[in-house]
Amino acid sequence: MLEKLDLTKSLSKTEYKEKMAELEPRLGKLQRECRELGIPVMIAFEGYGASGKGVQISELIKALDPRGFEVYAVKNESEEERMHPFLWRFWTKMPPKGRIAIYDSSWYRKVLIDRFDKKTKKGELADAYRSICSFEEQLAADGMAVIKIFLAIDKKEQKKRFKRLLESDETAWRVSEGDRKRNKEFEKYQAVNEEMLTRTDTEYAPWNIVEAVDRRFATAKIYAIVVQTLAEKVEEARKRNKKKEEAKRAEGSAADAKEEKAKVWMGVEKESILGKADLSLTYTKEEYKKRLEKLQKKMEKLHGELYRRRIPVVLGFEGWDAGGKGGAIKRLTERMDPRGYVVHPTASPNDIEKAHHYLWRFWTDMPKAGHVTIFDRTWYGRVMVERIEGFCSKQEWQRAYKEINAMERDLTDAGAIVLKFWMQIDKDEQARRFKARQENPEKQWKITDEDWRNREKWDQYENAVNEMLIRTSTPGAPWIVVEGNCKYYARIKVLETVINAIEERIRD
Repeated sequence: MLEKLDLTKSLSKTEYKEKMAELEPRLGKLQRECRELGIPVMIAFEGYGASGKGVQISELIKALDPRGFEVYAVKNESEEERMHPFLWRFWTKMPPKGRIAIYDSSWYRKVLIDRFDKKTKKGELADAYRSICSFEEQLAADGMAVIKIFLAIDKKEQKKRFKRLLESDETAWRVSEGDRKRNKEFEKYQAVNEEMLTRTDTEYAPWNIVEAVDRRFATAKIYAIVVQTLAEKVEEARKRNKKKEEAKRAEGSAADAKEEKAKVWMGVEKESILGKADLSLTYTKEEYKKRLEKLQKKMEKLHGELYRRRIPVVLGFEGWDAGGKGGAIKRLTERMDPRGYVVHPTASPNDIEKAHHYLWRFWTDMPKAGHVTIFDRTWYGRVMVERIEGFCSKQEWQRAYKEINAMERDLTDAGAIVLKFWMQIDKDEQARRFKARQENPEKQWKITDEDWRNREKWDQYENAVNEMLIRTSTPGAPWIVVEGNCKYYARIKVLETVINAIEERIRD
């Protein structure tokens, strides 16, 4: 592919001016339209050393409103970044709706320079490619314009440019030992790039290869690529918005609710998972206290071991309102070092969070190596409350299962222990707890009108939960249904499950 490129392509100064006179104002207009329509844009520049990424980014932003974009230079991972999954630093640098993020080198570093330098091991390569493709697919499906540009030059041109840079003290620093090595072994590094382009050229995020020997030709081609892609995204967004309005008028919320209530996923009855929970399981207060003391001491010791071995832990808690999430989390963390864990209570997304992909706010809170993050409510809201209350489209929650599995796979590939708990109680027990909260002045804040309204949709939620448990419980990130009518039993089961998972990892 790359060796067959015609790198002699060029533009005269006159041709360049004519093209740019048309392209620059169009790009500025499209940036404004993307902002109005809430279209986020990610533009990734890759290519050989000295191929002109910095120069071309500088040319591209001339037509843009500087208040609407941000440029990221992606170099070696920082210590903080190394302690997270490799895509974490790009999730945290994701543009909100209506803004543009431009990357001078990108998430492809993992399979290019890091691979060439043997920082990425052979066994990690397949997972890295899978993660990258999943990352781009999720973003594109959510409306992100993902534009990937590869700047191509040949070995001779690269060597000439390096020589020119090295002749001046002001620019010599830009040529690293790694750059020289990759030029010396140009054919080998070219093969690495060929493989990357082939394995990640997709319909939702295609590669655009730019012949970059002639600067003017490269600039005009990059502008044309960005203009065309954004114009298509704007048109798609307008059609999608029109379709949504038509669908909103045509469909009634009552009909949607009826459909969800009657739904049985792939013939699986609602009792298939939750109905099997034995809610009669219990401990006496004395049994509970004895077990709790022993388990908390063990958890205290294991927490230190997690830090020493740099093992991250992600724990997600879901369940019925008044299901006992808070009590279980409190007993789990009571003897843990507060410097090594954090509990995130997940509320409805705020305006900033709504302006990003729904997984963004969870990615930003994922633990670094050796730390524990506990989510009280999680990313599974997408396939429960957002699904049932109509806060996302049917297409959005249906594809969320795959997206969530991919995120959790990224976490486990990076060495994290991932456990997800569903706190199960029956409807009568929930009513009893609701009433007890209402009658206790110190706990009245825990009960809201929304809690009572959610009870009316119990069957819909039960169907959604069963589907969620079936489709997202994996060997690496399993769901644990916690029998919770007896709070003592539930708290002990959570502690035992977490301890067993940590001990199993340490034995490995």
